[in-house]
Amino acid sequence: MSGGSDCTRTSPSAGSASDTEPLPARPKYVCSLSADLVTKAREELQEKPEWRLRDVQALRDMVCKDYPYLGTCLDDAFLLRFLRARKFDYDRALQLLVNYHTCRRSWPEVFNNLKPSAIKPVLESGFVTVLPRLDPEGRHVVCIRPDRWTPSNYPITENIRAIYLTLEKLIQSEETQVNGIVILADYKGVSLSKASHFGPFVAKKVIGILQDGFPIRIKAVNIINEPRIFKGIFAIIKPFLKEKIANRFFLHGCDLNSLHQNIPPVILPEEYGGTAGKLDISAWNELLLASEEDFLHDFSQLLLPCDSSPHDTLVSGDADEKQCDDSLRGMKPQLYYCY
Repeated sequence: MSGGSDCTRTSPSAGSASDTEPLPARPKYVCSLSADLVTKAREELQEKPEWRLRDVQALRDMVCKDYPYLGTCLDDAFLLRFLRARKFDYDRALQLLVNYHTCRRSWPEVFNNLKPSAIKPVLESGFVTVLPRLDPEGRHVVCIRPDRWTPSNYPITENIRAIYLTLEKLIQSEETQVNGIVILADYKGVSLSKASHFGPFVAKKVIGILQDGFPIRIKAVNIINEPRIFKGIFAIIKPFLKEKIANRFFLHGCDLNSLHQNIPPVILPEEYGGTAGKLDISAWNELLLASEEDFLHDFSQLLLPCDSSPHDTLVSGDADEKQCDDSLRGMKPQLYYCY
């Protein structure tokens, strides 16, 4: 089925048939899911193995018909990420795919020159890493530690770039596409000055990507060691969260027993009362940095953020930025009060 209907990739500025280039032959999709995960995908995501390639082709046809200038990868495996993230609802999967590209093109500070080597200082700081062991539901745990960031060294957008590349690497796994991920955020030592960098504009952008612009299922967000200032941070974040996602936030404070009810100690490092040894960031850093060529190949199939695109596929962020700046002025007194 995957080879049935094809469209061509054109530059958004292309104006004639002579500018059109046929897409190269696509790699054939081979499912890597275990029998148990095939069953889970059927029950939770409405994925039917016998219809899988038909569904991929249907999404591909919609892209070619409705967004011929989107400049997206159309491989089976790539499109499957979006179908799984939206439980095989074609319309919602298409919107997610369009949003994915919209986000990439509307925030050049994050998406230009996006590759592991470019965010090596962030990785070496330990700001973001992935725990070596999966949780009982087969989910990776992404560990974020804002206290490892020194704002004078680089802007907050570098941290966002590192998180984004981490998610891009994780979502390559079909197991992660089905099981989703868990986030563990340690807010120990986060000061008012550091929190002020995460204003409403940045919050809206990041949450927009995670909720509506990236094909990953975030199953839980565990916050630990949050200071009083986090009330102000969460006040900035919450208006942008959908109710389903907001209900997946768990604030544990300094209570490790509370954390362990969500993430078992056997997979946690000693820093969080676990039995998995000291937190080691080197393994994940090496894996991500070793994926440089893979990322360059994958991203080369997508139009760069600086490329133009028809207005109906992209959304201007000017009005949102002004609104968020106004909101930030209103939020600052609340941050000081919480601090």
